[in-house]
Amino acid sequence: MNAYRKSYVRRSAEAFGNMMEYATGACGLDGAVFLQMFISSGLADDFEHGNPKVVAGMSGLELAGCAIRSATGEAPTAPPTDMVGFRTPEFWAGWALAHYQWHSARSFQSILRALPWEEVVSLYHPLHEADVTKFYAVAEERYRQANPQTNLKRLREAAGLSQARLAEESGVSLRSVQMYEQRNKDVNKASAISLAKVARVLGCDMEDLLESEPSDTPH
Repeated sequence: MNAYRKSYVRRSAEAFGNMMEYATGACGLDGAVFLQMFISSGLADDFEHGNPKVVAGMSGLELAGCAIRSATGEAPTAPPTDMVGFRTPEFWAGWALAHYQWHSARSFQSILRALPWEEVVSLYHPLHEADVTKFYAVAEERYRQANPQTNLKRLREAAGLSQARLAEESGVSLRSVQMYEQRNKDVNKASAISLAKVARVLGCDMEDLLESEPSDTPH
């Protein structure tokens, strides 16, 4: 489920692109390092949950300033630059990332584990003049490669159950089963009651359904 209305996507994606252009161009920061600042600052979470103050109310310079200030304790000193839009790979890469995060409803952290910043930038020349859905397709393929089937899907298939049958027998909604298997919802954050219901049907322990947390971060 998308965190905010589609009408906000153009503005939020442009702000995200401008943020990346300013952070990497004017401030000279490595894009992957800056994105970790952005994630650690809580701004990524605001995007992911559709906080209107952030997705519709902040410019790219303001977003970059907040992330840098949160990480370093100091505001950036680089002067504002002209926003050159799609003429730079960094702007396009930020723009595309924001679009895909909205489309997929996945966290920026999980997206960047599958498709690091450097790879996003490298897609500029083949994709920057194409419809953004072309980027969606590439990102989805990278995500599937990096994230093989979940424990839930593996155990469900081993039990010979469809998603619908598992939902019916466990009392957990079909939509939730689908989203956990697609990693659009984090099964590790599911309620103990839901995990217990599913585990009972599948004949496994609750812990068997949990996913290991990657320890690495994009670099």
